[in-house]
Parts: sequence; C-alpha cells; structure tokens
Amino acid sequence: MGTMTIRLPDDKHTRLKALAARRGMSLNKLFEEFSTIALTEFDAETRFSARAGRGNADAGLALLDKLDQNDQ
Repeated sequence: MGTMTIRLPDDKHTRLKALAARRGMSLNKLFEEFSTIALTEFDAETRFSARAGRGNADAGLALLDKLDQNDQ
C-alpha cells in the first residue's frame, strides 16, 4: 500500500475531517472513497472514448433515429 502526503489549506483540512467524522470514517478512508469515485469516472470515460474511436458515427446516429421512431 502506498503512502501519499497531501497539502491542503487548514480550513479545508478541518472541513474534510468534519465530513469524515459525520460519515463515521477516518480521513484516510474518506480520501480512499474519493479516489475510488474519481478512478471509476476516469475508467468509464476512457472506455467510452476508446469505443467511440472505434465506432461509426453514421451508424450510431441511425440507431438513435431508430430509437426515437420507436418512442413515438
């Protein structure tokens, strides 16, 4: 497991400690939760971009048109 030092303004540090306490977790666990959310968003964006790069825009738009027609 890695160790990381984060420099934050004192007021932000205090507020984050209060948030962690309200959630019933340590500040370390709070940052672990934040990092999991950030990495999940990053991974989803990366996968979406990779798939979009392999896709066919015309075929995708045709599929959306077909879906719109089915909704009417």
